[in-house]
Amino acid sequence: MEAAIAITIGIVFGSGIWLVLRPRTFQVITGLLLMSYAVNLFIFVMGRLWIDKIPLTLAPGTPDPTQHADPLSQALVLTAIVIGFATTALYLVMMIGARGLTGTDHVDAEEEEDE
Repeated sequence: MEAAIAITIGIVFGSGIWLVLRPRTFQVITGLLLMSYAVNLFIFVMGRLWIDKIPLTLAPGTPDPTQHADPLSQALVLTAIVIGFATTALYLVMMIGARGLTGTDHVDAEEEEDE
């Protein structure tokens, strides 16, 4: 299970890096999103991977922390998702403004010439 999650995180992060290196602004934004999703998944997984374990409940008595996922990592990921939505909206507004000012969506604002 851990190997599958690690490979998945690596593929998503690697795809994000590949998209960040592309010449179009929308591809760069999509790459940044993929990289943030991979980091969120990594943080979430660091809270522990459990299969068929009960969630943390308000049952009487002291709960055993070794039997539950870490709620701190879940809270961090939830906060990161909200911040990610806000920064994505900012990136999109900046992309639309740059497209209007330069007339192109290339990162360096220059179209490649076909030979």
